[in-house]
Amino acid sequence: MQAPTKAHEDAAIRVLRYLKASPGRGLFFPQSSSLTLTTFCDADWGGCPVTRRSTIGYFIMLGSSPISWRTKKHTVVSRSSAEAEYRAIASTVSEVLWLRWLLRDLGVVSTGPTTLFCDNQAALHIAANPVFHECTKHVEMDCYFVRERVQSGDIEPRKIATSDQPADLFTKGLSVEQFHHLFDKLGLLDIHSFT
Repeated sequence: MQAPTKAHEDAAIRVLRYLKASPGRGLFFPQSSSLTLTTFCDADWGGCPVTRRSTIGYFIMLGSSPISWRTKKHTVVSRSSAEAEYRAIASTVSEVLWLRWLLRDLGVVSTGPTTLFCDNQAALHIAANPVFHECTKHVEMDCYFVRERVQSGDIEPRKIATSDQPADLFTKGLSVEQFHHLFDKLGLLDIHSFT
């Protein structure tokens, strides 16, 4: 096991400061909220300085409330940012399908595709383009999986500006201003701020 570094200690201190400043922050599920899934996914290509593996993250909302999120380091090194983002899309689509099936079992029927926001134009193009190229051959199974769900109408990939991508919170270190800008998009409420 690797010994903690100064960066690890700084990160732990930042987490503790956040927790101390936000004791009443949490999830709120309003009764009047829509039951529509909205999804955001992102990848930090080659972000690990030791292994150069990418970190993926996704964030899924039901109406205005967060219901699923994840951060995970890839098990393989991605050869491009598009590949890293596309693998993030594939992981997110798996979670979306499970949530759609769960909601259907609970009597909530999805009337349209689930919107999936991604900030990588190349990954979105791969999802929409039925022609495989040599540069996508190594992620071909992910391509088939995602494209099948796009064609069936389960998923609708859309572009989002990187500056508005809440999944960035799960994949990379951000400036304080960008952190707060994106954090406000997560739909978390502070019970101590209610009057």
